[in-house]
Amino acid sequence: MTSMIESFNAAMDMTVPMQSFYDLIWNVDTAQGYGLDVWGRIVGVERAITIPSGSTSLFGFNEAGGSWTGFDQGNFYTGESITDNFILSDADFRLLILAKAAGNISDGSIPSVNAILLALFPNRGDCNVVDGLDMTLTYTFHFTLTPPELAIVLQPDVLPNPAGVVINVVQI
Repeated sequence: MTSMIESFNAAMDMTVPMQSFYDLIWNVDTAQGYGLDVWGRIVGVERAITIPSGSTSLFGFNEAGGSWTGFDQGNFYTGESITDNFILSDADFRLLILAKAAGNISDGSIPSVNAILLALFPNRGDCNVVDGLDMTLTYTFHFTLTPPELAIVLQPDVLPNPAGVVINVVQI
């Protein structure tokens, strides 16, 4: 019986399937497709996100959500979608997963959020967050974010932010 098990083990080399499993699913830095979908479920994000499209300055009231303005300051809402659902590529979804994972373990302090931003956007330029001391946080990027990157930064509950605080994004 022992020789039969040893013969089976010699014939079956499990290093290749295990390396593929590690590379495609377990390692978030190299995971692809299904592996990233698994990581998304673990940290609590989905591949489909909403990206604002067109002008969102519309006539209306604040409690309806969005950027609503008064008379002679915005367009009437026509019923068209003011956001687009967007399926993230593997690279952008990996960025969202890493942002959410870092936000999940962060203490929410300004230095912690600054460290997250610098880790998410390495070698792209300076980026930081500043507390406006008036219930606002301003994320400042000294480089241009792609639309998916901007949507990731603006997604609720991805980067840490206190309840009731307005998030502003400035790109210089």
